[in-house]
Amino acid sequence: MSIPIIKMIGANSSGKKRKMKSAKYYGLQNFLQPGCPISLSGSFRDNVRRFLQECGQPEDYKVEGMPIWCTFLVHENRGFVLPLYTFEECVNNSLQPLCDHCRCSGWSHHFVSKRKYHFIIPIDNEWNKPIKDGVLDLQTHILHGLIHSNGFGHLLCINGIEGGSNFICGREVMDLWDRICTTLHTRKISVVDVSKKRKMDLRLLYGISYGHTWFGRWDYKFCHGSFGVTKEKYEQALQILSTLELNNIIQDLKNCSIKKTISRYRNLSDTQLATIRDLFRFMLSLKFRTPQIKDSKPKPRLTSVNKSTSKEKQARCRKFSNLAAKLDSRWHVRRLEHVAKVVVDALKEKKSENRNGMSRQEVRDTARQHIGDTGLIDYVLKSMNNVIVGGYVVRRAVNSTTGVLEYSLQDTPENITQEPEETDRVDSVIPKYKSGSGSDVYRDLTFLYYHLLLNSDSDVVVFAVRTVLDSKNFSKEWPFQDDADEYLRFICRVIPLVTTELNLETGLYKRKNSVGEELVVPLHATVHDLKAAAEAAMRDTYCIMENLKVREIVELEGVDDDEVIFGALESGSEISVRGSGVDLLTTSDLNYEGGADNWVVNCKCGARDDDGERMVACDLCEVWQHTRCSGIDDSEVVPPLFMCYKCCDSIGPHMKHDGTGFTEWMMMPVVTNAHSNLFY
Repeated sequence: MSIPIIKMIGANSSGKKRKMKSAKYYGLQNFLQPGCPISLSGSFRDNVRRFLQECGQPEDYKVEGMPIWCTFLVHENRGFVLPLYTFEECVNNSLQPLCDHCRCSGWSHHFVSKRKYHFIIPIDNEWNKPIKDGVLDLQTHILHGLIHSNGFGHLLCINGIEGGSNFICGREVMDLWDRICTTLHTRKISVVDVSKKRKMDLRLLYGISYGHTWFGRWDYKFCHGSFGVTKEKYEQALQILSTLELNNIIQDLKNCSIKKTISRYRNLSDTQLATIRDLFRFMLSLKFRTPQIKDSKPKPRLTSVNKSTSKEKQARCRKFSNLAAKLDSRWHVRRLEHVAKVVVDALKEKKSENRNGMSRQEVRDTARQHIGDTGLIDYVLKSMNNVIVGGYVVRRAVNSTTGVLEYSLQDTPENITQEPEETDRVDSVIPKYKSGSGSDVYRDLTFLYYHLLLNSDSDVVVFAVRTVLDSKNFSKEWPFQDDADEYLRFICRVIPLVTTELNLETGLYKRKNSVGEELVVPLHATVHDLKAAAEAAMRDTYCIMENLKVREIVELEGVDDDEVIFGALESGSEISVRGSGVDLLTTSDLNYEGGADNWVVNCKCGARDDDGERMVACDLCEVWQHTRCSGIDDSEVVPPLFMCYKCCDSIGPHMKHDGTGFTEWMMMPVVTNAHSNLFY
């Protein structure tokens, strides 16, 4: 049974002293500061094990087969306790062994790691409750970070005060996450920044105001853009927008309300506001100068899981339309709602046949007949549990007889408790304040944001705004460091002993090489010790390396195994090892995070890799490109037959491409049956 969380240290809601046995408590602000409570010098795969051993308390239950550790963090100033859960997901037993986040981050070439570690702080009202199935799919957590055993990971979710928490702000959560990553020696963390404030995209607002996103405070930088946006284009777009002269804007505007709003804040400022960056930065700073509007709404009390009320025991559902609006999805809300309707229609048809439910694969196959994007279908299915769609409640549960995950449908009964409408679950970057003049600063900021940026008459501004909004992928990298201690450190890469015929047959070497692994050995280590360390590290980290046998170290070729490597290799350098047993011909999909398919992306926007945006493959050349670049709106269904513009042009003058992927026959003297069968 999980340990109940209490608001005040040492006592629960009934005033009784709680049991402190085996529970581990640490100060939130000081936790994982250097040396507090541990100092780690190894690679991430080793450090995370020691972290769980010394800082985590194992829970006596598992969720979806995953073991759980809990660490209690005490807020030193406010006196509440929050749980930090760590889940160890074994890829071989996972329903989703491959990582879509790696694929969209440009890491498709990474070998599949054996384990994923999820660091989760649930939303406040879940602190006293045991963790339930589906925890990895929720977007409501205060924190959800995923790190693969090779040290690469993703920040998936962060929600502070504005995101639903009553106790902790987003800045404190990000500080904690950054300390976790730094202490455990992660190598690179990605984040997809789609956070909003009052429907303003923060990556655009903060980019113009400060030159970086909100995550830039923690050194998250541009990773890659969507739709062919490069780092140079992104920086150029920010430069164009941030240097727009207010005098020129006022002179060109016909809207008197915009002019009055700009003039009001220019008069309030003690310094001259010359550009839109000056204006936005000044308006954002006002929230720290003025008193906070106190919320008269009482804070919910935290109660023990044993004292849950009958109302909490009722099924809590929420409308799928509301849920879809708050998901950080690359698909438009209307697309998500359309898929949900298709799923409900399929369940209704089966219900009419007196069937209780459908397996996930059955639902997926049925939806595939109407929707061409399987990634979209999978994304929606993950979110459909206890949701209301068109007067029906969609439930998801494991069939106790077959052990298969099934979806079922029921009418909306009166005793179903719908969760109340919530504010956008984004980070609490900007608290809600009002200026001394009585005007709502954020109302004015939203007004200017919309009219000066999103509704601008300037083609240059519109293009620059689109460029910034198409840049959502950011990352932070921790450089490899060779600490001044009694250890030697290397980055090791494996060169499999394979034949030329194998290379040609598999085509696996067309991909980029996977990342190297960190090795840590003592100063007195021999060549044999280094081989053993490389072999153990690779076997422990990657599925494909399960049977690796290291034969030689390229940089030490000809050196005897009993020779000491100190002096022969420089600590901090990169080495390569040759070995056998790498299962390149495996029929499983556990080779690369991008999957076994050697797909090709070549879009007219310049994209050459999956950037997380909606794509479609040409039915002739099988090359993937963006639906948006092909003239297919996000709300439109992908046509059953799609041909890219290159294939249309290569067919000849009798084909016409209309920009949507459809083709029309032009008048030709002769139309062969082969062509007719091919296109119809």
